[in-house]
Amino acid sequence: MDTGHITDVWDRVFGIQPDPPPWLVLVTAVLALGAIVPYRAWRLSRNAVTIAHEGGHGLVALLSGRRLSGIRLHSDTSGLTVSRGKPTGLGMILTAAAGYVTPSLLGLLGAWLLASGHITALLWGAVVLLAAMLLMIRNAYGVLTVVLSGAAFFLVSWLTTPDVQAAFAYAVVWFLLLGGVRPPFELQGKRRRGRAGDSDPDQLARLTRVPAAVWLGLFHLVTLSSLAGGGRWLLNL
Repeated sequence: MDTGHITDVWDRVFGIQPDPPPWLVLVTAVLALGAIVPYRAWRLSRNAVTIAHEGGHGLVALLSGRRLSGIRLHSDTSGLTVSRGKPTGLGMILTAAAGYVTPSLLGLLGAWLLASGHITALLWGAVVLLAAMLLMIRNAYGVLTVVLSGAAFFLVSWLTTPDVQAAFAYAVVWFLLLGGVRPPFELQGKRRRGRAGDSDPDQLARLTRVPAAVWLGLFHLVTLSSLAGGGRWLLNL
């Protein structure tokens, strides 16, 4: 590959793209809501939130010095991340706390990138993260979902026009911001019915002696604040 071609690829990925028209930003928000609010649509689209959720557990486990054994994604949109290391302490606490907030925080980061005009960089960053996550997937369904997700980001970033890239990127970021809000409320409902006794907040309660309800409230705070902040960036308010 010659130097000129490398420079072209670099400029294409890390260059600044123009802001999309306001109507496109609003349409992608509506499309994201359409994938989240109806129950039947959510049963399918929630897989994307699960990828981010389990990826968050895995990334923080590695960053905190734990050994990541593997990640499993299931067709019922549940997932499992297994890491090894000290069963208590800050690393374990951060790992357990990361899952429910990661989709929203990724959405917030994505909103910042889009507001800065880095649409293609966001798409390629997603490809890199999904490729790294693929190395730790330990079941066939998980491999399939991560490969399909990564392929979608790559194909859109490489083969489509800037307008299509912008629409896809904004729809994804809106989905992460809006979709990240729903799982904590779902978990709250399950806990109220006594159906989630070993959830992340319950594990955190055992690790920290801080009530699970407090941790759940923290998840609500992070996800709703991310939606508010990211939404302002996307809408250029």
